[in-house]
Amino acid sequence: MQSAPTAERPWIVGDIGGTNARFGLVQAPGGRPVHVGKVPSALHDGLASAARAYLDGLADPVRPSAACVAVAGPVLEDRIRLTNVGWDFSVEETRTGMGMDHLEVVNDFAALAQSLPVLGEDDLLPLGGPATDPAAPMAVLGPGTGLGVAGLVPLPTGGWLPLPGEGGHVDAPVVEDIEAEVVRVITAERGRVSAEALLSGPGLPRLYRALAQVRGEAARQLSPQEITAAGVHPEGAEPLCRETLEVFGALLGGFAGNVALTLGATGGVFLGGGVLPRIPEVLRNGRFRLRFEAKGRMTDYLKNIATVLITADNPALMGAAARLDHRLERM
Repeated sequence: MQSAPTAERPWIVGDIGGTNARFGLVQAPGGRPVHVGKVPSALHDGLASAARAYLDGLADPVRPSAACVAVAGPVLEDRIRLTNVGWDFSVEETRTGMGMDHLEVVNDFAALAQSLPVLGEDDLLPLGGPATDPAAPMAVLGPGTGLGVAGLVPLPTGGWLPLPGEGGHVDAPVVEDIEAEVVRVITAERGRVSAEALLSGPGLPRLYRALAQVRGEAARQLSPQEITAAGVHPEGAEPLCRETLEVFGALLGGFAGNVALTLGATGGVFLGGGVLPRIPEVLRNGRFRLRFEAKGRMTDYLKNIATVLITADNPALMGAAARLDHRLERM
């Protein structure tokens, strides 16, 4: 089996989302993904079709020797069913059909967690606390279509162990009166309110509409992108959108503090996902860090944990590449 990637027999890494499937090539050991591109997920019925469409679009033909692909949701067995994409495929059948020596499919936040040790200073924006500690356990979380959470634990023998989970489905981290009122409104509409119901792309309009009802104001039909844009507009933010982002940031800080305590993530808590890079000033100047630390007797513990925003492009692809590096060098 060839393990090291080359330009002729590269590794292919992927990150499958509900809208797009992103891919890149790793052409040398320890290299970052290059030739990154995307294909519409809805135009394909599985991983093999999407990967071939990406490969067909490259200037020069290549034949990947190995692959690691990140998907949203738990990965428990050979059969992968992605409800947000409509894909249903076998990992082993895909591997043999594409003529690869190695293929693995991993949870998207497990891949994101494995990117943490390879991210540089230019890939990160500090949000408070001390410097990160790459020798200690770390956590990564972030709102996108859902709310992902994972941990990363150093192994005594070297390397890292990712800890994927479904932490976004815990109860909403409500503390303040306005948050409780908002959750009461949403509970009346849909029943139980998880953290993901508020802290996600779809959660932003939900939070905005509930906050408007609590304030007795009229809510417009706004997308998550429109809410974030109006809430941070340089010529004057729309007050209700701005308050939505401030409540969002406070809830996210409380949730991140809960994750740090649960995982003992003294190496740092990293924030990813598709929503947060659009609102860094809300996280830096708002109530995110205050709520992160506000845990009673554990406040001093949390003050010594860094919070960091991931600003790198396609970090899940970097994590998938790091996973292949770690796995295949030991085979």
